[in-house]
Amino acid sequence: MAIRTNTPKLLDTPPIPVQAKIAAAWTSFMFLYVYVDVFNFYKPGVVDGILNGLIWKFDISSTLLTIFLVSVSIPALMLVLSMTLPARVNRATNLVVASLLIPYSMFNAAGATWEWAAFYGISIGIEVLLLAFILRSAWTWPRTPAAADGSVTTDPRKDVSIQSPAA
Repeated sequence: MAIRTNTPKLLDTPPIPVQAKIAAAWTSFMFLYVYVDVFNFYKPGVVDGILNGLIWKFDISSTLLTIFLVSVSIPALMLVLSMTLPARVNRATNLVVASLLIPYSMFNAAGATWEWAAFYGISIGIEVLLLAFILRSAWTWPRTPAAADGSVTTDPRKDVSIQSPAA
């Protein structure tokens, strides 16, 4: 009589495409970006300033709100672009946009008092870490070796590149 035992299987971590990693980082960045703005409403005087027509020291205008809309649209667009652009353009776009957003994110601390240093330090720190992850992922984007005739095919079952035989 044979005794069957079920051998426990180890968890497998399948490779995650670079596009998905970058899109996930843009999604995290976008949520953090929006939540920091929402939490900012709880700072004393912020809502009163908005009700009086001021954001920071700027008068609320259609131009100002359009600038803010463009600003918060960038991560949302990068999420879609990261999943749809071809690899070469995708890599370059992520490198440029993430690089430009690092100083922009740090600008959010301008005019902050020491009382709010932890709030801005943590939020900007996490934003910069997410942007650094995007930069690193885009910079180290894997290359697929080309065959002698310049053609490359990919086996979708294994997500492994297979060189075509030279003709």
